[in-house]
Order: sequence, then C-alpha cells, then structure tokens
Amino acid sequence: MNWLIILAALFLGILNLNPQVNLSGEIPGYNTIAEKDLMTIVEYLSSEKCAGRLSGHSGYDSAAEFVAQKFRNLNLNPIHDKNYFQVLNIEYNEILPPVHLKLIDYIPHKKNFNSHEYELGKDYVCRGMSGSGNVTAQAVFCGYGLSQPLNGYDDYDGVDVNGKIAIAFKTNPAWKLNDTMGWSDVYPRDKARTAAKHGALALVIVSPPNQPNPQKAIISILEGNSEQDITFPQVHAEIQVVDEWIRPSGYTLSQIQSIIDSTKKPFSLPLQVILNLEVNARYVKEQPTKNVIGMIEGTDSLLKDEYVVIGAHLDHVGSQAGKIYAPGANDNASGSASVLEIAEAFAKSKVKPRRSLIFILFASEELGLYGSSYFVNNPPVPLDKITAMINLDCVGFGDSIQIGNGLSSPELWKIASEQDKLYTQQMVSRTWSGGGADAGPFHSKGIPALYFVTTNSYKHLHLTTDRPETLNRTLFEKITRLAYLTAYQVANGNYVREKVKE
Repeated sequence: MNWLIILAALFLGILNLNPQVNLSGEIPGYNTIAEKDLMTIVEYLSSEKCAGRLSGHSGYDSAAEFVAQKFRNLNLNPIHDKNYFQVLNIEYNEILPPVHLKLIDYIPHKKNFNSHEYELGKDYVCRGMSGSGNVTAQAVFCGYGLSQPLNGYDDYDGVDVNGKIAIAFKTNPAWKLNDTMGWSDVYPRDKARTAAKHGALALVIVSPPNQPNPQKAIISILEGNSEQDITFPQVHAEIQVVDEWIRPSGYTLSQIQSIIDSTKKPFSLPLQVILNLEVNARYVKEQPTKNVIGMIEGTDSLLKDEYVVIGAHLDHVGSQAGKIYAPGANDNASGSASVLEIAEAFAKSKVKPRRSLIFILFASEELGLYGSSYFVNNPPVPLDKITAMINLDCVGFGDSIQIGNGLSSPELWKIASEQDKLYTQQMVSRTWSGGGADAGPFHSKGIPALYFVTTNSYKHLHLTTDRPETLNRTLFEKITRLAYLTAYQVANGNYVREKVKE
C-alpha cells in the first residue's frame, strides 16, 4: 500500500477526532474575531445611550439589554429563570446636578479677589459614594486623614475641623507605624467617617504627590463592604488644585507629605482659604441590577455537563451631574466586546464545543466584584462542574498581553501560552497568583481561572480619555483571539480541571 495514502488516512482520522485542527491548520472561528466588530460594540457601550454604565442605572440597563439581544441573535440558551438576566441587589449612588467646587475667599481677605469655580471632570470629581450638601467653610489639611491615637498616630490631633472642610490624602502612608504594625485597609469612606466624627462638614481627598505616578482625580465607587452612613459631600481634587490652597500657608503639598513621611508624625494645619462645595446625590441601599448570562450547550455526552465560563464586567462608574466624564471604553467595554465576539465565534462555527460554554457579563465590578461574587454564591450550575473561567478586563489599551493567575492555575495558563506562540505572539511571561478582578471570586471557590489584561493598560483608567479612539485596536483583536483560542482548547477536552494553587 502506498505510504502516502496511509499517512493521509491517518491525518484525516486525527482531524475527525480532534476538532481543533482543520485542513488549513486554522481553528474554526478564529478569523471571525475582527477589530472592526469589537470597536462597534465598544462605541455603543461607551455612548451617551449607556450613560457610563453604572450598575442600577437605566444606562446600565440599556447595555444589559444590548448584550441580551446579542445573545438572542446568536441563539444562545438562557440559563437563569428562562431569560438572560440574573438579578441582584447592590448599593447605589447617583450624582445629580448641581455640583460645584469654588474658592470663595482667602483668610485674610485678598483685595479685588473674586471667587473661582473649578471644573468638574477636570479639576475634581465627586466620589461615587458622596453624600449631599452645600457647605461654605474654611479648609483644614489633615494629612492622611487617619485618627488612631491608641496606635500613636492622629492626623486630627491639634487641629479643629468642626464645621469646616477636611482635606486628606486618599491613600495610606507607605511606611509602617513600627516594625510590626502597618496600616489596615482604609477606604475614602472610612476617612469620611473619621472626618465626620471630628465635626467636619465635607471631605476633599487628594492623591499624595510624592508617589511614583501619582493618581489623577478619578471617579471611583469602590468603598469596601461598609454601609453608607456619611451623607456629606466628598470629592477627589487634582494635586495642583489642593496645592493652590496650601501655598498661602507657606508650604507645598509635596513638602507637607515629605515632612509627614520623614518624621512619621502628623503635620496638619488650617488653610487660609474658604471653599464652597455642593454635591447632590441620590442613594439607594438596595438597588436591583443584573448579570447577563447565555449558554452554548456542549455536544459530547460525557462533557456537556461541564462548563467553561467566559466573562467580563459590563459596568463602569456612571455619569456625574448629567455628564459622562469616564466613558469606560477600555474599562470595560473592551472586555465586554471580547466576550460577545467570542460568543459569536463559537455560535457561528460549524464545529461545536464538546463542553458547554457560559458567557457572562457581570454587574457591579466597580463596587467590589459584586456581580461575579453573586454568581459564584448563587450558581446556576454546580461549581464543581465549572472546568475553568476566563476573565477579560481592560483588554483594549496597552502594549502586550498578560494573563494573570497563572501561578494558581499553571496548566490552564500553559494552554494560553502555547496558543500565543502558535497564533498571536504577543503574550509576556509575567503572571501572578490569587485571582484578580472578576477571576477572583472563581479562584476563591477553587475554580481554575485566568485574568486576561494588557500591559500598561491603566493610563486612562476612570478618566475622560478612556474613549474608543484611544484603544489599541490591533492588540485588542489579538487578546480577544487568544482568549477564544484558550477557551476553544478547554471546551474541546484538551484540559482537565486542575487543583488550584494559592
């Protein structure tokens, strides 16, 4: 018998047994993922129609319905209550107009000085969980905004903030109190609580200027698990704005931080400025929102009851005073678009996966992984039947592909690395353990999970510049394709669920 005929027969037999190979050597569906289609989705999710996608807001609901319609068009199966929505309740706060921050006067009064109003979205932003109020008062700088007298440190000792506006660094000191005692996690809400306890009527936070790459004033709703009990105005001002308020006292903001950090002692002082701060907010303790979930059933009689989850968070930080200051194109319209394009690649492929696939767009990641946590605590399928989870977050801007949690799920990470070498050639070797973003709740349940992200991804994080036009479209397409390739291998039985390492 002709050996060429034998080899050809063997090769065709391999093709029939292994759906990841076809005659051209190309994985089915791979080339259907295109930057043009990804960008079309990003542009919609970043538009005025979705209003910044704050979970619980009608703009987020528009985004969720957009996703659900995509799932319907692809004939994905609903997985929860016969529809695509998994409803959960979250803490909700909406910043409404009017919002103002003004420098009213100096102490003593400067002749011919007229008040100056700062620009929302440029000079400052409201904290996502700000309360309401209209306050005109002297400002007092209160260091790191910490009051721990029993531990030997109190930024409020020796200064009077009663009836005034407190100003504090957003983050905690990089140094420790002593050899054994560091700083516990303190959110801006905790600092607002401390300021209120000392009688302050409002809080302005500012990034420490001496940090490497100091954070700009970003919109954030992350406040930990405590409840909203501080109802006064809270904003995050730019460093140069707060520096302008401090300079009449004879210091710069950088100098004050240096004094505190070098001595490990407070250096708080009343400022020679009177400010006006007005914020209006609507707070709801339990506001309904939704994860959006669709499924493709596997074809293998033994493997179809096992699941590969492919997810991304759909939400962002909303609008302030009726205007979108952070459209969230990269964070995370990009990851959401990737999930939808991966779903379409699987749905339209002639080769169907052996394992079942769950596609999920999570609510309320920005508040603290609420949507993904709710999913793993109220799973529509048994958790021990979830073979792997692939999460995509901030995949549209940056330089290269990096995949987190590889130290915890090394075999799963190895599959992604091998696919990158074959197809995308863009992945860096750096990885880490412990989950990350919406992969975290899955990791905590012992489910192998990978976190797809890009290097140098956060330049525009929660800023006005996080727009579709700033995305790296070529990289965006490549990382989406790599996530698809990884999911394809897992879905077709080329991976056995491994024990997750811490």
